Amino acid sequence: MRTLNCPSPQSRWVSLLRAAPDHSPSFQNICRSVKIMAESAGNDAGKKLIRIDISSDTVCPWCCIGKKNLDKAIATAKNRFDFEIKWHPFFLNPSAPKEGVNKKEYYLKKFGSHSESMEARMRELFRGIGLEYNMSGLTGNTVDSHRLVYYAGTQGLEKQHKLVEELFIGYFTQGRYIGDREFLVEAAAKAEVDGATEFLDNPKNGLQEVNEELEQYSSNISGVPYYVINGKYRLSGGQPPEAFLQAFEVVAGGKETK
Repeated sequence: MRTLNCPSPQSRWVSLLRAAPDHSPSFQNICRSVKIMAESAGNDAGKKLIRIDISSDTVCPWCCIGKKNLDKAIATAKNRFDFEIKWHPFFLNPSAPKEGVNKKEYYLKKFGSHSESMEARMRELFRGIGLEYNMSGLTGNTVDSHRLVYYAGTQGLEKQHKLVEELFIGYFTQGRYIGDREFLVEAAAKAEVDGATEFLDNPKNGLQEVNEELEQYSSNISGVPYYVINGKYRLSGGQPPEAFLQAFEVVAGGKETK
């Protein structure tokens, strides 16, 4: 097999340094560039990978809150760690109807007199993450959204993460129905997921994979969101950013959790 010897970026800068006169403006600029590249390479080499598996349902408000707080923690720690995030399905109500039911009426029936205080609490919590909680519209079966989340992951975990964000924003702040095909396709387009319409047209697409992930990641848990970090550190609920940052430090240090 023939090996191609391609010059590294650093070697190209060395060639330029040799060609540039000492103390010339170009010489000084090249020196600064070489220094920046060396520092960047050193920083990247020292980063540890944090893998996060998240079990979630797309109609779970705590999952939305948890995602926003996780994103804040990642933004704080991204200079020290690289992140790999993968979303997995969970069904809060597996028997929810595909045609959808009025969201307010559903929660009133499920929680009775507590539904109003719960809604007020959610409005407060959502304002804390910069969003306006919206109880209008329908709620219902989430299987198609989970099929789409799986499909997005086949095109890249960053796209999957973006899609989950778009689904949360639409459902919780805009009154969009999680089972509406038009909404799902719009969310996929915003997340730059290709071929969503064709994928969703066949109800069997992704269904086996969703069921396999349910068994692997969600069969032994009773609620979401649920986070498994680097395969050993576990968190549940809409945790604040500080809880995630602490978890990053623990797994990066190789410490075991209780």
